Amino acid sequence: MENTKLVAQNTLFLYFRSILVLGVGLYTSREILAQLGVSDFGIYNIVGSVIVLFSFIQSAMYSATSRFFTFDLGKGDFEQLKKTFCLSVSIHVFTAFLILILGETAGLWFLNTQLVIPAERIETANFVYQFTIFTACIGILQMPYTIAINAHEKMKIYAYAGIIEVILKLAIVLTLGFVPFDKLKIYSILLFAVYALMNIFYFVYCHLNFKETHFEWFMDKKLFLDRIKFSGFEFLGVCSHILVIQGGSILINKFYGVLLNAANGISVQVTGAVSQFSNNLLQAFTPQITKSLATNEMNSFFDIIIRSSKFCFLLSFVFTAPLILQIDFILKIWLKEVPEYANIFCMLSLINCLMYTYSMPIWQGIISTGNNKKFRIVDGVMNMLIFLLTYIGLHFSPVYYMHSLILVNIFKISYALLYLHNITKFSIRDFVNQSLTKCFVILVISIPLPLLASIKYNGLHGFLICLSTFFPLYILSSYFIGLNKSERLKAIDYVKRKIHLI
Repeated sequence: MENTKLVAQNTLFLYFRSILVLGVGLYTSREILAQLGVSDFGIYNIVGSVIVLFSFIQSAMYSATSRFFTFDLGKGDFEQLKKTFCLSVSIHVFTAFLILILGETAGLWFLNTQLVIPAERIETANFVYQFTIFTACIGILQMPYTIAINAHEKMKIYAYAGIIEVILKLAIVLTLGFVPFDKLKIYSILLFAVYALMNIFYFVYCHLNFKETHFEWFMDKKLFLDRIKFSGFEFLGVCSHILVIQGGSILINKFYGVLLNAANGISVQVTGAVSQFSNNLLQAFTPQITKSLATNEMNSFFDIIIRSSKFCFLLSFVFTAPLILQIDFILKIWLKEVPEYANIFCMLSLINCLMYTYSMPIWQGIISTGNNKKFRIVDGVMNMLIFLLTYIGLHFSPVYYMHSLILVNIFKISYALLYLHNITKFSIRDFVNQSLTKCFVILVISIPLPLLASIKYNGLHGFLICLSTFFPLYILSSYFIGLNKSERLKAIDYVKRKIHLI
């Protein structure tokens, strides 16, 4: 009961954070474009893209550090936990130094010789690039501390810090209007200052509240090799994923040109906005998945994976379904000019996103075991298969890229289930009965009537009718079919307490 209450509270904090971050982000993006102008805004984004090339290292390290820290925290072994944290900090310092070296050599060469930047702005681009490198390094150094906060399930602090960060970014944008100097340079400096300030906040909070985060130099060869080995296989998974995303974009460009890239880019933005909400729920569940495994509470481990997959689907479906059904209307409202194929790309991408978010708890369960070698190798091979199918399919239709993603993801989810079963005896039958079947029934009940309304009616009228038919069906089916008896009682109790407070 206490764990469920904590997850619910953490999810609410993270959802509030996401809504605020999304809203402020949309506003600041528009204002930054207005303040910097199209040319300088493009320079900032293309300069930042050089650093993105190194971000896959950061992604792989996050999975490894989070898994080992949360696992040791769950076991309650303080000495081992402190060793894990101190070793993680040392590894992150080394990685930040490595990225600094790569950025000042290969990255700088790429910036000045391979990118197309107006000659009169090349000096400014190099200035901005330096602060972009520093910002990337700060992000890596900050990571062990944010992981500590998440592992201790202090999501309230994480949410508050995120809110402070977006407010500071908003202040930067508003300040640019009064800056008489080079706005692009000032923007890069101020943005770096915000990240540095947040890094100090995380460091101070962890130092005051978590004794294991008091850094001491420590090196253990066995622990170091274990972390590097685990990170290496995560790195393989990230690289193969980058091949699918970036390689797919290149193939689309090769076959159909930049107009179809624009359609794909729109779908990426739409799914990115939707997926962050389900990611928040998983972020609330993840520490408990790892901690239950660390304490060998396997029934709890299995139950959390099943419940979190169900809730990830429900919270993603409530955003995804209306978007799919009304994508033409939404794109016309959002964009002045809708690229060709943007609607079908968005619909298929949202379907793929729904499948991905539903399966995330299964993958997190595998990562929690630390047994990721075979899984990441097969996952990488399947990602290569997506690339191959995309190349073949694009000869026939521009939408075959998305078809390839969906088809292979079905096999990836099936394989992940089998892999988790083989290494932990996870019950696939329980997963199907308690999660998959319920989610499928909710989908079947919720979609047909709003779909008919969307086909028959257009514009704002059709949009309102679609929503008014979808949400009652979704809420009722989720309550009576999606939730079990104990979950329904908890939901009723939660609503009663909130009404009483009002």
